[in-house]
Amino acid sequence: MSDLTQLLRRDLPASIVVFLIAIPLSLGIAAASGAPLLAGLVAAVVGGIVAGALGGAPLQVSGPAAGLTVIVAGAVAEFGFAGTAAIVAVAGLIQILLGVSRMGRAALALSPAVVHGMLAGIGLVIAVSQIHVLLGGAPQSSAWQNLRDLPAQIATHHGVAALLGGLTVAILIIWPRVVKISLLPAALVAVVSMTALAVAIGADVERVNLPDEPLSNLIQPAWPDAPLREIAIAAITIALVASVESLLSAVAVDRMHDGPRASLNRELVGQGAANTISGLLGGLPVTGVIVRSSTNVAAGARTRASSIMHGLWIAAFVLLFAGLLETIPMAVLAAVLIVVGLRLVSLAQIKTYARHRELPTYMVTALGVVFTDLLTGVALGMITAAVLILWRLTRCEIRRVQQADGEWLVTITGTLAFVESARLIRELGALPNAAKVDVELHLDYLDHGAFETIRDWQEAYERSGGHVRIREVHDSWFSQATSGRLGGGKRTPRLVGSWSRWQGMDHQRRDAMAAGIAEFERSVAPMVRPHLADLARDGQSPEQLFITCADSRLVPNLITASGPGDLFCVRNVGNIVPPHGTADSSAGAAIEYAVDVLGVSTITVCGHSGCGAVRALMSDAAGKGSALGDWLALSGVRFTDSSDEEQCCTDNVMQQLANLRTYPTVRAAEAAGRLRLTGLFFDLAEARMYEVDPDLGARPMAVRPPSTQSGSPENSEDDRLTGAAA
Repeated sequence: MSDLTQLLRRDLPASIVVFLIAIPLSLGIAAASGAPLLAGLVAAVVGGIVAGALGGAPLQVSGPAAGLTVIVAGAVAEFGFAGTAAIVAVAGLIQILLGVSRMGRAALALSPAVVHGMLAGIGLVIAVSQIHVLLGGAPQSSAWQNLRDLPAQIATHHGVAALLGGLTVAILIIWPRVVKISLLPAALVAVVSMTALAVAIGADVERVNLPDEPLSNLIQPAWPDAPLREIAIAAITIALVASVESLLSAVAVDRMHDGPRASLNRELVGQGAANTISGLLGGLPVTGVIVRSSTNVAAGARTRASSIMHGLWIAAFVLLFAGLLETIPMAVLAAVLIVVGLRLVSLAQIKTYARHRELPTYMVTALGVVFTDLLTGVALGMITAAVLILWRLTRCEIRRVQQADGEWLVTITGTLAFVESARLIRELGALPNAAKVDVELHLDYLDHGAFETIRDWQEAYERSGGHVRIREVHDSWFSQATSGRLGGGKRTPRLVGSWSRWQGMDHQRRDAMAAGIAEFERSVAPMVRPHLADLARDGQSPEQLFITCADSRLVPNLITASGPGDLFCVRNVGNIVPPHGTADSSAGAAIEYAVDVLGVSTITVCGHSGCGAVRALMSDAAGKGSALGDWLALSGVRFTDSSDEEQCCTDNVMQQLANLRTYPTVRAAEAAGRLRLTGLFFDLAEARMYEVDPDLGARPMAVRPPSTQSGSPENSEDDRLTGAAA
């Protein structure tokens, strides 16, 4: 597809969709910030054009964001908007310095629980303040005052503004569930329909107020008449929050597409340039906005041209059709902001942080932002995160269980340091005398003090007639300390090693399966049980259908570093996909179930070196009429060079990808952009994965980390970071 064709078919329609969303959101964010409404539109134009052209995330769309509303509102109240605009320009210069200094990775070191807690708190502050506007009243200066006055506001305001706002909220909630047309986003439908209703009934409500000559009424920034320390704090706060929000959004957008990865340092420079220009033109701060960016990707954008064009459309609309914007009721914009704010409080994120025991950090940050201020809330969240980390680093779980045969099992899990010695002595001292005790260590770390505690207890217990056996799972801290090598060397984790690596060979031959199950239930099940319990309750939602060979040497979850719920697997001899309509329908049933029911986004066919099925096809060793021969005949593969086994393996993978496209459900999903087909080749001897690329003559191509996909050495360091963060 040529660049011009791609621009017209992909980027142009996407830019229109994003433009339609950006107009109401920009106006609403400006209103919630206490800034002139034109300032929100200026930021949208500058964010689209400048950040879109200079930024390092090509598909990210920038503009005024809800995450900065609380900060900007405070700055406007303290410095006035002209002073705030000057501070925004300075914040942009700080961002440029951060980008030039290659500090992009530092922003991602902040705990996601703190960042998402901050956004949740901001969302609650926005929602609580805008409820007053929706009801036809005025918001107070703090979240606590808004909460305190809300009952009286609800009791006394039931006018047309409240009706329009309530209907707007209903449309925003219901529309996406009923209508799946991307060209008609819910925010646009709600604002247009409620504005038309207000005009039709002649509603006497407060409306958008824009200057008659937008270009001549741009507010000029003025240096605030305030102490330098206060100005510096405001500028640094805006710069840091805008940077973190933009970089997190860029990382999230990277997960949504297969194009070039984001260069985080370049993105900081682009965002800084946009903020400097926005401040000089009297606009709000600019950040990467995940709502607009995800819409941009979903609408089919392929290059940064989409973001740039969306900024141009906003500028043209403001200059030519400002009168239409002035018919929008403020209560309708407030309703949009309420929904946007509440969506910053994600129930899915709350469940995730609860599962990972990070909910206290999230909640402390969110409530701190609501009831104090943003900086205090973030500081409280960071302190909470640090306290939890220290608590986990010095905490372990000790369990004593008497088994059916009368022996005792003591399981110690986590990090065992000297500070736990007193509790360890107490737990071990509670064991009866002269018993047989198995001590099972599942340790991430063992320091010398804790090691001596266990060793001294073992020696004393055995002197009193008891018997102690110490076994380690996943690592060998205790045995290393016994041999004087604490902290040096590693052994093969039992999760990776085969039966023969951690059992005696005689034992392996007799009851390897039963012993392996027992080992799983003892050492692995406690770690995966919470995750499996969630899957048992919520059902499976794998991202990939993984079709691979039944060869015992190929372990899908091992070679893809995946876990329960990640892969929907089909394994057979030769990773064959019989074409649609053939006698064998088992693979077809799995394909249709994966695409139509599970909604997987990717189907991967993975071949491997030394494949017996491919060798049989190469030599025509499988006789016709045999079950194996009939099965292999379904592959339909024709080798380009039957003397090259590796080539034949990749030929087979490509043929199975072609067979996949004979299924109507696959063709339909792929045409709709919901499904991607990929081919892989795993070299057993190298333990390395390759991507099968038909454009390179069916030769395997090494799977590259995101660092090399941008094609620019300058971006490699940032791209590695983006891939790791994602």
